[in-house]
Amino acid sequence: MKYRAEVDGLRALAVLPVIFYHANFNFFKGGYVGVDVFFVISGYLITSILIKELSEKNFSIFNFYERRARRLLPALFFVMLISLLFSYNWLLPDQMKDFSQSLVAVSFFVSNFLFWLETGYFDLASEEKPLLHTWSLAVEEQYYLLFPLFLILVWRYKLNTVFLIILIISLFSFVLAELGWRYYPSASFYFLPTRAWEILTGSLAAMYLNKNGVRSNNYMSSIGILLIALAVFLFDQDTPYPSFFTLIPVTGVLLVILFAESNTFISKVLSSKFLVSLGLISYSAYLWHHPVFAFARIRTFHEPSSQVMILLICLSLILAIITWRFIEQPFRNKKNFSQKQIFIFAICGITLFSVIGVQGHKSWGFPERINGWSNLKDIPTAATSYCHTSGKRSTDQLKQKNFCLIGEGETSLAIIGDSHAGALFEYADQALKKRNISAIAQSGGYCAPLLNGFDAGNYCTNDLEIAFNYIINEKDIEVVVLAAEWGLYTSGFRENDPPGLWVDNLGKAQKPTDNKIIFERSFKETIASLAAANKKIIVIHPVPEFPERAYDWLGKSVLFGSYASVNLATAGLPLISIDEYFSRNNEVFNIFDTYLDGIKQIQVYDQFCDEYNCYQYDLDRNVLYSDSNHVNYSGAKLIINELMADL
Repeated sequence: MKYRAEVDGLRALAVLPVIFYHANFNFFKGGYVGVDVFFVISGYLITSILIKELSEKNFSIFNFYERRARRLLPALFFVMLISLLFSYNWLLPDQMKDFSQSLVAVSFFVSNFLFWLETGYFDLASEEKPLLHTWSLAVEEQYYLLFPLFLILVWRYKLNTVFLIILIISLFSFVLAELGWRYYPSASFYFLPTRAWEILTGSLAAMYLNKNGVRSNNYMSSIGILLIALAVFLFDQDTPYPSFFTLIPVTGVLLVILFAESNTFISKVLSSKFLVSLGLISYSAYLWHHPVFAFARIRTFHEPSSQVMILLICLSLILAIITWRFIEQPFRNKKNFSQKQIFIFAICGITLFSVIGVQGHKSWGFPERINGWSNLKDIPTAATSYCHTSGKRSTDQLKQKNFCLIGEGETSLAIIGDSHAGALFEYADQALKKRNISAIAQSGGYCAPLLNGFDAGNYCTNDLEIAFNYIINEKDIEVVVLAAEWGLYTSGFRENDPPGLWVDNLGKAQKPTDNKIIFERSFKETIASLAAANKKIIVIHPVPEFPERAYDWLGKSVLFGSYASVNLATAGLPLISIDEYFSRNNEVFNIFDTYLDGIKQIQVYDQFCDEYNCYQYDLDRNVLYSDSNHVNYSGAKLIINELMADL
């Protein structure tokens, strides 16, 4: 196969956008398409080699896998080893547990499956996963495993027939991708069946060029670069992907491969010494950049500045040069390492990282490595799991209605709401027992405690209808407490995502601004119906919601040895201003003012806020939240104690 310098230059144009995208430079919001550029290039290069060897009848599957092992594993294992050392010293136990799982998954090239199960590629949590970017390596390796075997099976047919078969498979994969982003977007993003068409596009290009050769066309090759650039600068995380839109960068790469003959302008640019040099180290640069960024974010607690990110990019490139020179190059030289030694190296590396990974998973992240970990007060637990969406601790009668019974004694109280209500149940159970009172507890994730079947199209409607009918008709239940993440139903999700469109049985919101109308209509009827049934109504105000978890911040302080001296009042823990709290819930409070005249409201912000800010912890270093928005046992105690004073 003739060496094409412009293809190495194209690798540079693939890796740079990915790096800038992961550095969170807004100008490169579509930089993730660099992965698609890599996919097409890989398909082209691998298929070109396979066609040559099959045509000359000197193809060996063992030689093929040996070359892949030489090319990929040494640098990958080196980055994994360094990442392991930093992870062991810098990650909290739950983070270390996740990292340990990724060690095993990466070793067997199935990390795309793991990260699909754990988190979305565009989620904020993904920025602190050092090996997240290896999902694309997993996709390529799965292709490397299957495609040579497939080509051996079909090579008996004419090349045109093989081309047609691959084209049909590519079209089928493309259709899967189009369906996938609509119905299973996360799986579609990570899995080979919906990505195969991109790699196979490169394979088709290789088969075409094997017969026809590269054409010289400045216009077509320039259009190719333009298409790649359009995707990089115009796409963002809301662009359906992979999908019809992915055709834009894939077609761009295809045009460059087909028409950037050595005398074209694009070929001369891509063949420049700078881009070719960057292309040569692109694999190592891709491997290094995400761990470097992730560990910087982990160690500094906050998103690094743009200036720091530029320095980290430079560090990634320096590490890439070192890795290419002293790891990649020596291992690719057959004089240094035989085929047998390469396979032994691969087996040993896979075994080592798998054993460490399994042990890290089983031990829940090696917690014993952190001195003083047990000194962190009130490590939050998921209080929402207690009596939340289940009939735990229910009597037989209430089990049939999917209710949970908390406390003990006469059942005169009902607490109903979404997961924010569920977060109160554990402490409420203890407080009610002291008062010899029991309460019906009903909660469900994203289930606003409202009549009219208020819902987002999930499981809430039926459960809420049963709960309210029972509560309204049961005379012994005198007090009804409503608690929820109220702002969710008017303003949407806290992470600045576009809000969902809510629905009640009188109509569905057609646009986000309709949510307030839907909410107000259902809230009005709920309050009126409970009042008509002579129920005492208590509405708990929403708790403050935060962008981060204080638990993570304090945990890192223990990990890095600064916990004993940290001043919580000035330490820069995640907080929000009091103005942010009221802005988030402005529409909710306006509705409360309209329909809760004379009805008891529990204002909780004074339990979590001073006159300037709202916090996730108290001055005794007790963390009050189990995550960024659900209170834990200590946080629930503040709210429930105030509730008990009104019973």
